[in-house]
Amino acid sequence: MPNQFVMCARAVKDGVFIAEPGSSLFLLVPEGERPSPKHAIKKPKQWFKKLRIAATWGKDSRNGELNRGDLIVFVHGYNNDQKIVMDRHAQLKRDLISAGYKGEILSFDWPSNDKALNYLEDRHDAKKTAMQLVSDGIRVLSEQQTPNCTINIHLLGHSTGAYVIREAFDDADDARLANNSWTVSQVVFIGGDISSSSMSQGDSSTDSLYRHCTRITNYSNLYDSVLKLSNAKRLGVAPRVGRVGLPDDSSPKSVNIDCTEYFGTLNSNDEIKKVDQAIVLGSFDHSWHIGNKLFARDLFETIKGDIDRSVIPTRSVETDGKLKLVRSQ
Repeated sequence: MPNQFVMCARAVKDGVFIAEPGSSLFLLVPEGERPSPKHAIKKPKQWFKKLRIAATWGKDSRNGELNRGDLIVFVHGYNNDQKIVMDRHAQLKRDLISAGYKGEILSFDWPSNDKALNYLEDRHDAKKTAMQLVSDGIRVLSEQQTPNCTINIHLLGHSTGAYVIREAFDDADDARLANNSWTVSQVVFIGGDISSSSMSQGDSSTDSLYRHCTRITNYSNLYDSVLKLSNAKRLGVAPRVGRVGLPDDSSPKSVNIDCTEYFGTLNSNDEIKKVDQAIVLGSFDHSWHIGNKLFARDLFETIKGDIDRSVIPTRSVETDGKLKLVRSQ
């Protein structure tokens, strides 16, 4: 696997990254290594050029045979050190390539700590560095789109990474960036640690998120114990979208994929786990997605966007119209 693209918002102290906010650095990290300031590209324009080339995979008949590319920006959760960030980055890339993905993956490494009780401090740092995701990353990529090459930018937020994405979009609109026409294609939340009610259409905290994307897909799981209300580290906050799903009044741009039944079977059936789950990185009920073959196939179809959300083969449509993740139709 070639060098991994990482946009790092951690501060540097004594030549290493620390769990405090810092200026954006653009890294090319060799496989198997943790991000280090020594991996930074001195000229960001060169890094963005390499990223654009890596994300471009061929021609697309849907846009007049222009060059087509896909870039997934992975935003990790709280209590993540750089080793687990890079382990998930590498596994996500392997999973998606196996499913048919041809684009590139970029990790946005914000300054979370590796201590479970650092939830509130991590959330503060997430808010502090969120806008860098848009101002130093997505907006620059949008501005560099060439007339003969379209790169679809997608965001994947795990746990508090969903909060980073939401706050990034909101802050970018509040700051009135010079180029406010930027947009992304798919936004995906897994184990999303934001309140379900905030995803209601018209809610001020997610209005910018809906405005600047084509689709939001939320994967929910009622077995997610990390997101339970009684979790002392999280101080009993409102029901989370990664556990209870989207509210009934969410935007038509959004879709919820209920993974509860599938996860229950996966968690209790060793044979299915052996077939579907290549690896477990972190708390299983909160982090099973990365390393899971079924999820990778569903995510790939979501990113590709060739068929309607209701007919993706890894989903079933319930009588009430809601969607579930399933092993087979």
